[in-house]
Amino acid sequence: MAVDRQRIEAAVLELIEAIGDDPRREGLTNTPRRVADAYAEFFSGVGVDARAALGETFPFTGDAPREPVLVRGVTFRSICEHHLLPFRGTAHVAYVPNDRLVGLGRIPAVIEVLANRPQLQERLGEQIASTLSEALDAAGTLVVLEASHGCVTLRGPQQADSTTVTVASRGSLSEPAARAELMALIAAGDAAIHAPTPSGAPRAAAAPPTAPTPAAPSPATAHGVAL
Repeated sequence: MAVDRQRIEAAVLELIEAIGDDPRREGLTNTPRRVADAYAEFFSGVGVDARAALGETFPFTGDAPREPVLVRGVTFRSICEHHLLPFRGTAHVAYVPNDRLVGLGRIPAVIEVLANRPQLQERLGEQIASTLSEALDAAGTLVVLEASHGCVTLRGPQQADSTTVTVASRGSLSEPAARAELMALIAAGDAAIHAPTPSGAPRAAAAPPTAPTPAAPSPATAHGVAL
């Protein structure tokens, strides 16, 4: 569903007048058009079926165990429906396949469709989980979103470093043990990928030659930051 650019431009022009500024002054003359262009992008997911973004799915046959597939660190941005201010963050999405698999690049596409509409973070996570669970008939689904909200960081409390974490789960990934295992993998980041395996630790690549390490700053100027 395409946005009505003409109505958006008229509304923005009236908004500029309502705040006491002149929409005809230099610097604002093209603002209504620019806002309409931005809104066409921000709200391109309104009325779109997110399941279509999954595209082709593939059969998962054989006796292989149905273990979770985790796509970690998918960036997204959306618009909060309460103040029409942006929120942006990172999504971690896992599903346990039943009989169908989906291309890994299709999961960010689903997130994009669902994020490109007036949203709430809580609902966005639930919609991602439901879309994957229903379209793939997945045995389990887990969606973890962490985002920074403009309505918290830019206005009101103005907590610039505040983030919000939400969790949505379905099926087998609602079980505490399975959920805890995936949450640990998400938290571990790259360390989980390079962890030693039963057959031995992964072979480390030889490091390239480096320049001599500069002398450390004096204690009076050194600062340690725990991350």
